[in-house]
Amino acid sequence: MTNSPSRDDAPTTPAGAPAPRPAQPYWNPYVAGVGLGLTLLLAFVVLGTGLGASGSLARVAAEGAHALAPRAVESNGYLGAWFADGSALANYLVFLSIGTLLGGFASALFARRVRATVERGPRIAPRARLVFALAGGLLAGFAARMAGGCTSGQALSGGALLLAGSWAFLVAVFAGGFLVAPLVRKEWTS
Repeated sequence: MTNSPSRDDAPTTPAGAPAPRPAQPYWNPYVAGVGLGLTLLLAFVVLGTGLGASGSLARVAAEGAHALAPRAVESNGYLGAWFADGSALANYLVFLSIGTLLGGFASALFARRVRATVERGPRIAPRARLVFALAGGLLAGFAARMAGGCTSGQALSGGALLLAGSWAFLVAVFAGGFLVAPLVRKEWTS
């Protein structure tokens, strides 16, 4: 006879059902960084280009605008070229974003971290947190299109190519983060 725990020794809820297994710990950030770097290298080797995210959202928005006003979109100097071969969605960035969403969900599912929650500090209501997150996302998305790329395109892909503009962007992002952090820290601490 062995001393291994039996099924009867497993933790249960007050109703007697088996307790859910605890969430897995987060990945080591250094391992995740190496994985991201290898993914970027693979993108350069296979696709001949780097990673980016804002381009897919712009293409989805352009496709929506095209459904409403096709002539106006096709004659637009910025968006028109995306429809030269048919759909604006026929681009690797769209599939990259879909894969990122599906992969992130699968990772959270396997780590038992899927749940509906609003990440916030103790001093801000969930609705206000969502409003600020939406406003920040819209501002960042607009800025990404104006700058010709988002943080992943500028920092990861441009930084890997040692582009001076991308490195200036990285320095500015980190400097801005350090300068603004003391102003918003009070929202995340008790």
